[in-house]
Amino acid sequence: MPATSPEAALGQILDAVGIDAARAHEARIVGTDPILPTRFLMGTAGTAVLSAVGLAAADLWKLRGGDDQIIDMDARRGALALRTSKYLRVDGRPAEDYWDPISGFHQTNDGWVQLHCQFPHFRDGVLKVLGCAHDRDAVTAELVKWSGQALEDRMAEEALPVFRMRSHDEWHAHPQAKAVGAPPLIDIIKLGDSPPEPMPVDARPLGGIKVLDLTRVIAGPMTGRTLAEHGADVLRISGPHLPFTEPLVMDTGHGKRAAYIDLREDIGQGQLMDLVRGADVFSQSYRPGTLAGRGYGPEELAEIRPGLIYVTLSAWSHAGPWANRRGYDSLVQCATGIADENGAPEGPKHLPGQALDYITGYLGAFGAMVALSRRARDGGSYLVRLSLAQTATWLNRLGRMDGSTDPRKRADLERDDILDLLMETDTPWGRMEHLGPVLGMSLTPPTWERPAVPLGTHPPEWMDIN
Repeated sequence: MPATSPEAALGQILDAVGIDAARAHEARIVGTDPILPTRFLMGTAGTAVLSAVGLAAADLWKLRGGDDQIIDMDARRGALALRTSKYLRVDGRPAEDYWDPISGFHQTNDGWVQLHCQFPHFRDGVLKVLGCAHDRDAVTAELVKWSGQALEDRMAEEALPVFRMRSHDEWHAHPQAKAVGAPPLIDIIKLGDSPPEPMPVDARPLGGIKVLDLTRVIAGPMTGRTLAEHGADVLRISGPHLPFTEPLVMDTGHGKRAAYIDLREDIGQGQLMDLVRGADVFSQSYRPGTLAGRGYGPEELAEIRPGLIYVTLSAWSHAGPWANRRGYDSLVQCATGIADENGAPEGPKHLPGQALDYITGYLGAFGAMVALSRRARDGGSYLVRLSLAQTATWLNRLGRMDGSTDPRKRADLERDDILDLLMETDTPWGRMEHLGPVLGMSLTPPTWERPAVPLGTHPPEWMDIN
């Protein structure tokens, strides 16, 4: 499959939401893959999606009366933007490795499976099904007694995120692949009518826009982080009882405030509704139907706050037999053929970065900005819908690097190779070194107005901007 150019990939993203693909030429894009050790076009994908974000932010800036500006990206910055957690350091030390020792690929009696045991209830559930101790060797010994499909089915009965590794052909034959291939890369659906809401006066594209961020892990939090880069007031809401991965909170928390709300309690439900009434964007990444079952679905919240932009990200999309199954970037890579191809013939191997998470997160921010532009011009409430599996389908269709030299043999880009793109920030955890915003915008360059903070640092209320 021939490699798609970054400009053509950007055109695909624009076309998916009804924007003229020819506008891709408004972004100045340089460089090509390979950037990282993979045949997959991570540089192209990152460059395209961040250029789309830049064009959407520039459109919002013009709606405020701002001038045209230059959007610039290159493949190196685009690739690095799909693995920002890799370069996170606190007080001179790399952020703690957050992978549970039993997570990752294991052999069964007929292939490979992947376990995802990052949260205690997943780990404990897997160990209960296998009947063994929390030890990688013990888990490996049990898994070779299973077929991959039998294990996947049994774990699904317990709502545990375990998937067998599939080839591209096996994935394309699966009913979920057929369901994922039907929707566009990103859906923007009008939920109802409401009066137009002009963009508030501010010096930044998203200044004055309030974003409720009810997301976890990487993809959803990246949507909020990206909106914060362009001036939005992003308030991340977490449950005090829910597990979390601290290095990812650090990585995805730049520019945000963070509050606890316990939705199991009446007072917490009231706090959330008060925030919704003042919000412009509501972003969530729970499985389809989870929040709707508690009265926080897109239609319900659009009734409470006409004009709301509701962003929802899931693993497997809203359609198909796996719609309600848990999933994460690495598992989607495993089940859709990406890990199989990327590691062949030696064995399964993930991409050099959680590309599906980061791409989907940036796409969520892009979709929210496009919907805000529509609201400003035409009014209305909007649903923005994305999934990791749809992103995987798009990435796969971008093609591969070709040539006599296998790009997987390239040296990886380590910290010392990207010092020009790193920045330091004082945070509650210490002095944090991290990748700065990489998107180039000549008049409104992305920046974070506040450092990442631990969950629950702030009260659950909007800032007073008067």
